[in-house]
Amino acid sequence: MKILVIQQKMIGDVLISSIICNNLRMAYPNAQIDYLVYESTTPVLEGNPNIDTIILFQEKHRNSKKELLKLAFQIRSNKYDLLIDAYSKLESWLVVLLSGAKRKISYKKPGRTFLYTDNVPFEAFPKTNLGLAIERRISLLEPLHLSIPIDPSPKLFVTEKEKQEAKALFEQHKVRKDKKTVLISLLGSEKLKTYPLEYMAKVVDAIADNVDVNILFNYFPKQIEDARIVFNSCKPETQQKIYFDLLGGQLRGFIGIMNQCDMIIGNDGGAINMAKALNKPSFTIFSPWIEKKIWATFEDGIQNISVHLYDFKPELFKSKTEKELKKEALDLYQEFTPNLFKTKIETFLKQNISNI
Repeated sequence: MKILVIQQKMIGDVLISSIICNNLRMAYPNAQIDYLVYESTTPVLEGNPNIDTIILFQEKHRNSKKELLKLAFQIRSNKYDLLIDAYSKLESWLVVLLSGAKRKISYKKPGRTFLYTDNVPFEAFPKTNLGLAIERRISLLEPLHLSIPIDPSPKLFVTEKEKQEAKALFEQHKVRKDKKTVLISLLGSEKLKTYPLEYMAKVVDAIADNVDVNILFNYFPKQIEDARIVFNSCKPETQQKIYFDLLGGQLRGFIGIMNQCDMIIGNDGGAINMAKALNKPSFTIFSPWIEKKIWATFEDGIQNISVHLYDFKPELFKSKTEKELKKEALDLYQEFTPNLFKTKIETFLKQNISNI
């Protein structure tokens, strides 16, 4: 059997949709399982034994109809028996239409059901603590009636070399081995997904005040000015616990570093999803315009906890659309002061520092 799974979009989406590949491998151990993703997201798939071939959706496919057609016909030539489209948007429709796959599964959405043989309900509310992002992906397997227990957990595969390189980096920066290490997801993928810098400094101070830990900042070199603002806004005694220059460089470097850390706290995004895939405790701060019910995955009140302004001030969200919330996100962030969830962070630290 030849299977193609499609998931264009961001790192978190690609990592979470990889659970489709993982479960298909358990159900069909001899199948060829290929995965179509954006080129920039492939580091989270490295070493995954459940994927045979990663097919790249590149910038040229987005910018040129001719190149997109070439990709679609390349995929058609692979003669897939089964196609699962976890993306189901314009970029994947042409691929699906021309794929020639005998069976095509995606979500039931207006105007596109004719493309697929199986249209799965696109649920609006989660039924479990897995969160909608996970539950929706799992639902795409339901038409297959697989005779295996479904594993809902995304996985990252860290090589021994990457583990040793991360350990060496910690030693180079003289990170205290007698203390636990907390990684701060300092900045979101955009300003509208980034907790205000002055507030984040107070969060870091609260961590340092409550537990004696090493603190690392996760940021790209191009974000160093914003990272420096947070560092400079922290109390001097907090700054002494921060290893500001310890960075991973490339994405696999970050994964190695995260694997060395004991937990993650901060902005929702790819870093949080990767930490969860490494089974690290997480405390997530959501942007006011992002739907928590989708991305608050594996919430158990102990290892994985998240906060959203709606949890504390639901009246600010009354009768507002996602578009309106996005437009007002920066103002709403100002309402989301750290003292609102100070107790939750303290509880999270107490529960997880002692459990590690």
